[in-house]
Amino acid sequence: MFTGIIKNIGIIKELKKRDNGYFLSVTSGLNFTKKDIGTSISCSGVCLTLTKIKKNNKKNELFFYLSKHTILTSAFKYLKSGDMINLEKSMKYGDEFAGHFVQGHVDTTIKVLNINSNNIKSWTIFFNIPKKFVKFLIEKGSIAINGVSLTIAKIFSNKFKVVIIPHTLQNTNLLKLKKNNYVNVEIDLIAKTLLKK
Repeated sequence: MFTGIIKNIGIIKELKKRDNGYFLSVTSGLNFTKKDIGTSISCSGVCLTLTKIKKNNKKNELFFYLSKHTILTSAFKYLKSGDMINLEKSMKYGDEFAGHFVQGHVDTTIKVLNINSNNIKSWTIFFNIPKKFVKFLIEKGSIAINGVSLTIAKIFSNKFKVVIIPHTLQNTNLLKLKKNNYVNVEIDLIAKTLLKK
């Protein structure tokens, strides 16, 4: 379980197909020890198991395995070496809870329709959303985009918008988004549970 409050990013070093899956290596300044091997890490909203750590100067190289299903159902199929991803360690008992419950189970990938960055203080981003998910969206409710906990500002028939503050932009890969890019989205767990029919 995660909060969607991103404090660290990583850079993809390699994403390579091997047998029936993919192996991902990421460089990051996020501190890990051998005790963290086997734990869950949110990688741009996808819950992955940390399988190996390699110390390299001030950076760590982190290794993960992705199944073919994970690649097909997430935005990782669009990523390459050099791309930035958001990283978050899983919650521990007693940790501050500041975002919302994020499982790391991506519901779908959605496309950036438009970015209004005229206001230097914040960005307004419009995303499309398949109609079957619209019923789970709540204005002023939460949604996870690339693992980042965001508030839905407005909902339309088949799209929604969020407003992203400067701090979030500067500390996540949302700053790198461009029109027509795809992102991972996870609908709020509580909304899905309450509105499920």
